[in-house]
Amino acid sequence: MSQTVSKTVSMQFPDGSKREYDAAITGAELAETISKSLAKKAVAYAVDGTVRDLSDPLQNSGNIEILTRDDPRALELIRHDCAHVLAEAVQELFPGTQVTIGPVIENGFYYDFAKNEPFTPDDLPVIEEKMREIIARNKPFTKEIWSREKARKVFADKGEAYKVELVDAIAEGQDLKIYSQGDWYDLCRGPHMASTGQVGNAFKLMKVAGAYWRGDSNNPMLSRIYGTAFATDAELQSYLHVLEEAEKRDHRKLGREMDLFHFQEEGPGVVFWHAKGWRMFQTLVSYMRRRLDGVYQEVNAPQVLDKSLWETSGHWGWYRDNMFKVTVAGDETDDERVFALKPMNCPGHVQIFKHGLKSYRDLPVRLAEFGNVHRYEPSGALHGLMRVRGFTQDDAHVFCTDEQMAAECLRINDLILSVYKDFGFNEITIKLSTRPEKRVGSDELWDRAEEVMMGVLEQIKQQSSDIKTGILPGEGAFYGPKFEYTLKDAIGREWQCGTTQVDFNLPERFGAFYIDSTSEKKQPVMIHRAICGSMERFLGILIENFAGHLPLWFAPVQVVVATITTEADEYGKQVAKELKAAGLQVITDFRNEKINYKVREHSLQKVPVILVCGMREAEERTVNMRRLGSQNQVSLSLDDAIKQLGTEATPPDLLRAAAE
Repeated sequence: MSQTVSKTVSMQFPDGSKREYDAAITGAELAETISKSLAKKAVAYAVDGTVRDLSDPLQNSGNIEILTRDDPRALELIRHDCAHVLAEAVQELFPGTQVTIGPVIENGFYYDFAKNEPFTPDDLPVIEEKMREIIARNKPFTKEIWSREKARKVFADKGEAYKVELVDAIAEGQDLKIYSQGDWYDLCRGPHMASTGQVGNAFKLMKVAGAYWRGDSNNPMLSRIYGTAFATDAELQSYLHVLEEAEKRDHRKLGREMDLFHFQEEGPGVVFWHAKGWRMFQTLVSYMRRRLDGVYQEVNAPQVLDKSLWETSGHWGWYRDNMFKVTVAGDETDDERVFALKPMNCPGHVQIFKHGLKSYRDLPVRLAEFGNVHRYEPSGALHGLMRVRGFTQDDAHVFCTDEQMAAECLRINDLILSVYKDFGFNEITIKLSTRPEKRVGSDELWDRAEEVMMGVLEQIKQQSSDIKTGILPGEGAFYGPKFEYTLKDAIGREWQCGTTQVDFNLPERFGAFYIDSTSEKKQPVMIHRAICGSMERFLGILIENFAGHLPLWFAPVQVVVATITTEADEYGKQVAKELKAAGLQVITDFRNEKINYKVREHSLQKVPVILVCGMREAEERTVNMRRLGSQNQVSLSLDDAIKQLGTEATPPDLLRAAAE
């Protein structure tokens, strides 16, 4: 008679200690062996980084961690479980509603439902109340493995046609997991926490929307509910505050109020710049142009190029669906040629580099362009200035030797950080993205490039303790590793803007070379560099960061001269004339309106400074200065006001140059 020998596994804990366990022991039972308090707090466990249900047996040896609600990884579980609670609440309140899918997304979750009448915002508080009731029941999440046949039959009998379709889509051989919370159950891959009570009450349903089943417009329209959830109420309230602030700062709303730009259906995804908005755009370009002067050569490559160039660069194969294409007949024949609007500037810059023989003595060659590019974005993805189809890149490409690569990356870094500082962004994160699985170039080239960039990252850390750094394994471009620069705005949102990318691909594809010191042809290193990225998007970020209260040097209208009475109009004209002579952007308001009305109107348009003039000011050659956002007025002599405002209206790079 044979005797069954239980299998033991060795588990290593975060503190380095190891313990032997029966392989059949569950995560919950293991937590009990450590401490009862830990077992009560546990929501899941992880082996070698993979999160599991507490009810799962250990099975194999590995590195083990017990997860509690305050572990960052638990947030996804909280949101996932909250989606299940939402679905149960909906089906309790609205019998006959079918559930479809409910994934976790950035900042929350959603669930799609098949319902005869779509949800309305008025339904959300009622659903939230039912969700709190379900959470209070604290029913355990339990898991069963069903056969495909059983799953199909059960869901079909319930009238859940979408779940039947999802069952059919699961590949043969995969487990069909069914998670129950009391009497309610759902098809789900998991994992889940131990019970609904662990979801907590730090959640909120945000909005309702329509969504096609599987994202296909040929399929039925479903009713989607978006929600968010956090581990604590403080985190939820902080998030809701950011959303409230973001709504106030929405650049599309401020763009209308400040008369900067608009969008319309006849030009989807392209900007109609108004006079004041275009002045801002040109101020940004002028600033960037000054920062590049003496270091980069500004060039301009064609916007429309034959598809053969894009085939050589590889974009036709990789990026064709996102390119705007046009087919035209030749001038002298009936042959058709296919052209494309450029989606990026780099192939054109390689052509400029190749024009004429280059020596190692000529390197580095730094080419910059404020290039207008076009990329097809789905209409649903368009979002004001932040996501457009036509935009301007502050693009540059450095062609250098291998030995110059580190110095060039450091030079680029210093420029990027300096630009961000001039706009008031001081919280910067720089991450190095390393080789992806699919890539071009030899391992030796990647080893060298990553070694250089890792060394640059270390130097950056040593230069400034304020800069945060990190590594993104496998997130590099297919043609080389890259730095990604992310800045944090006034309400804590992060925006990825600048990049520095090493490229092995384009110089090789286009046969770019220089003559080295031994008179041999050698392929240069190509470094792609962007600071703002999209100038349009960067302007949108600036508008939202400052909530329209732009620094004086960057404001499209810097000063309004407003008079209290018509008798002061002549003095007002003289004030405006002297301000303009000092280089300020000035408008006048001599309308026969009350001064409070004028102040309120120009404040809504976010003009930084209003100078109020009456007869007393005219007699004393003074002005009353009112700053945007302040109820106070300061009386100054006109000369002092001009001097003060003239300094503030000087761009920071020119102020530094004057000080030097």
